[in-house]
Amino acid sequence: MRLRGRKKGGRFLELLMEQAKYAVAGMEALSQYMKAPSDDAAEQVSRIEKAADETRRILIDELNRTFVTPFDREDIFALSLTIDDILDYAYSTVDEMVILKVRPNPYLQRMSSLLTEAAREIQTGVTELMDHPAVASDHAVRAKALENRMESVYREAIGNLFGAPADLEHVVDMLKLREIYRHLSNAADRGDQAANVISDIVVKRI
Repeated sequence: MRLRGRKKGGRFLELLMEQAKYAVAGMEALSQYMKAPSDDAAEQVSRIEKAADETRRILIDELNRTFVTPFDREDIFALSLTIDDILDYAYSTVDEMVILKVRPNPYLQRMSSLLTEAAREIQTGVTELMDHPAVASDHAVRAKALENRMESVYREAIGNLFGAPADLEHVVDMLKLREIYRHLSNAADRGDQAANVISDIVVKRI
């Protein structure tokens, strides 16, 4: 059993890195949609989200069948979940923008750009987790800093939304945009949680 665990240890890292890679690709696709919305751009986000879901299913199956893991199985599960949630919110954002006929605006473009940067930091953090934990921790800190910047843009966007002249048409648009903003804010929160898990893993390995 121990031999099986050691053999599979690297597999968990591979799957987590694959998830993180999909997260970056998904955020890049989201940013592209915010720059030039189209059916093809929306479909690209959906394809990446589905591929990432499959990777997570494989990871969970491996986790259920493996006794020895490279670090706490709870941390593997949590890191996988938070990375997956980032993509889920990206998909929900685009899906609802299409359904509600919401057009991108500068706030959405800024938020998606920050999410892309944060996803890249998380990807690097996951990649360096075992061989260079101090480097991984540094990238986790950077990801958390980007979440703070994202939250500032979110608050600015909400303030601008509620500060505009109110008529019936504006109220409808306001409610639509508020939901879209919340999806992106939630994606940033999940990125922050992923960074926390990376930091926790590093601390436990010291």
